[in-house]
Amino acid sequence: MRSILAASTRFEAESMEFSKEELIEAYTQMRLIRAFEEELHVTAEADNTFGFVHLYAGAEACAVGVCMHLEPSMRDIITSTHRAHGHFIAKGGDVRALALEIFGRADGSGGGKGGTMHVADWKVGMLGANSIIGASAPHALGAAFTAKYKHTGGVAVAFGGDGASNQGAVFESMNFAKAYELPVIFVLEDNGYAESTYKSYTTAGTPSSRASGFGIPSISIDGADFFAVAEAASESIERARAGRGPSFIHCQVPLFFAHFEGDQETYRASGEVAKLRADRDCLT
Repeated sequence: MRSILAASTRFEAESMEFSKEELIEAYTQMRLIRAFEEELHVTAEADNTFGFVHLYAGAEACAVGVCMHLEPSMRDIITSTHRAHGHFIAKGGDVRALALEIFGRADGSGGGKGGTMHVADWKVGMLGANSIIGASAPHALGAAFTAKYKHTGGVAVAFGGDGASNQGAVFESMNFAKAYELPVIFVLEDNGYAESTYKSYTTAGTPSSRASGFGIPSISIDGADFFAVAEAASESIERARAGRGPSFIHCQVPLFFAHFEGDQETYRASGEVAKLRADRDCLT
């Protein structure tokens, strides 16, 4: 049983039993995301990509641990950020279509018009990524409102970063979600940086305590621990499907590459990434 925060709105993520097949599938998905991002890193380093590229490597357990509980259809919706490749793949998106989209090809998932920061695939419930910080929250809110209004039994998941947690739209979304008890889960992927600024310079308090201020059940976990993420997500999604409203999952995740490809990372301490890879790699 995982430790929890926010006594007034605590929830406990019960330990889960996983089948061998489930674990193999989850690990395969995480390996696929890592391999895709590492190959894209090489391609971007050779200046063969268009515009900014934000890689997801290091946080695979978060995307897979959440999306394994969702249907790969429009019944269950996810919204994402500029760092969206992992979410796209974990939700069931076609990897080839993702690659083609990144390179602006007409047979990409969005006809080559969205690119790396705006990938989407409605067939599997990937409503879309967005380069506007914090925009994933109100987008997921709309999907959750629709699910409740139409009694679909579906849920919505909004992935966001620690920088997004300081945006007004996120607070407004949490307030509305709780006021109407909408089936939405806010998943905060906290890598410690809002672009190049460490969170201690920008953020007061803790993300989970902010959610608890709205009466939203919240939990703070190691986002590199697949089992912790899967258990918290299972509890939150089950609660949402049962009509018991929103939840907030704070996942502390490592970032294995720069904020974007080409970033010189002068804001990171020497040896920081090497230590993260040695100590907090979800694949080892």
